[in-house]
Amino acid sequence: MRRITATIKIALRALRRNKLRTLLTMLGIIFGVGAVIGSVSITNGAKSQVEAQIASLGQNVILVFSGSFTRGGVHSGWGGAGTLTVDDAEAIQREVAGVTVVSPEVRNGALIAAGNQNWTTQVLGESGDYFTLRQWPIREGASFSEQDVRSANKIAVIGQTIANQLFPGENPVGQIIRIRSAPFIICGVLAPKGMSMMGSDQDDVVVIPYTSAMKRLFGMTTLRTINVQTATAELLTPVQEQITGLLRQRHRIVPGRDDDFTARNQQEIAEAATATARVMSFLLAGIAAVSLVVGGIGIMNIMLVSVTERTREIGIRMAVGARGHDILVQFLVEAVTLSAIGGIVGIGIGMGVSKLIGSLMQWPTLTPVFWIGVAFVSSALVGILSGFYPAWKASQLDPIDALRYE
Repeated sequence: MRRITATIKIALRALRRNKLRTLLTMLGIIFGVGAVIGSVSITNGAKSQVEAQIASLGQNVILVFSGSFTRGGVHSGWGGAGTLTVDDAEAIQREVAGVTVVSPEVRNGALIAAGNQNWTTQVLGESGDYFTLRQWPIREGASFSEQDVRSANKIAVIGQTIANQLFPGENPVGQIIRIRSAPFIICGVLAPKGMSMMGSDQDDVVVIPYTSAMKRLFGMTTLRTINVQTATAELLTPVQEQITGLLRQRHRIVPGRDDDFTARNQQEIAEAATATARVMSFLLAGIAAVSLVVGGIGIMNIMLVSVTERTREIGIRMAVGARGHDILVQFLVEAVTLSAIGGIVGIGIGMGVSKLIGSLMQWPTLTPVFWIGVAFVSSALVGILSGFYPAWKASQLDPIDALRYE
């Protein structure tokens, strides 16, 4: 044990003698590990944000869009020209087992006004169950009822952005807003949700009964989307298949013809949304791996130079009793120390840079402890692999030849 301790002290002393060279040698590892931690932090932060925004859709949600992409061309994009009807939504609620909530949806932009304030926003026509489906609580007031939907009443629930723009410092509940000059009574204000995964403000919205939107504002007879919620996550796929079969039957789509609608469940949306983040993560990890390899080559190069420069020193150590094993350990310790310190510094720099970028660009960052461990272990392994050959070469020197070396 005393011999090993002495060998480690000699190795550390050798590194301190050439501080600049030691620092330059560590830079490759520092940049490589820093790139790993930085890329992982940013991509994991982006992934967590996307997952949170997907979760904001609600739990166990299936979205049925009007229109469909086809192999031979585009019939109509998602949410395009109306192929869905209120009867379709009612049939899904009535005939598909496992469905708990259905909300027909129409959507359009409109100018709204209150007093001398006006604002252009997104108007959603939904059922009274929409807020339950989206798990979107009402912060003030209440939502509209199914009776309001059946009667196409002029009643609205507004987002926090609308409340701030049209009623600064006031309670909007009970007040009137004009949507395309039609007066609507505000019955509730939604709790803030923040930005969507597409970068839009989810709180910049007015939600009214879909019947009111279709009959009193936009003159629509078809739906843009049908929002469906299942009882459990396990039912998402079978319910989606049932919905597809039901709508194909209702729309008289013969076998071999493409659907005139698009059904996507929440899991599919989440996978599609995080696919880009995964690809970017792999790309950045590959670049970081190359940096680590380059850093390892730099360590091997410097250690080989060090063996040549210290040949006489190695001969003296062997002459006074050091064995080949001691020399091997000494040079391995030097290589591992270089890479380990570089790894620790790289982890710190990577986390710091990712936090800085996240702060400047308003991006979330998340650094899993697992990846910190992976980065540190990788840097240590690079040190062992790159330092083994120079260490082995030093341990094989003949003491007599080493003492004669000039």
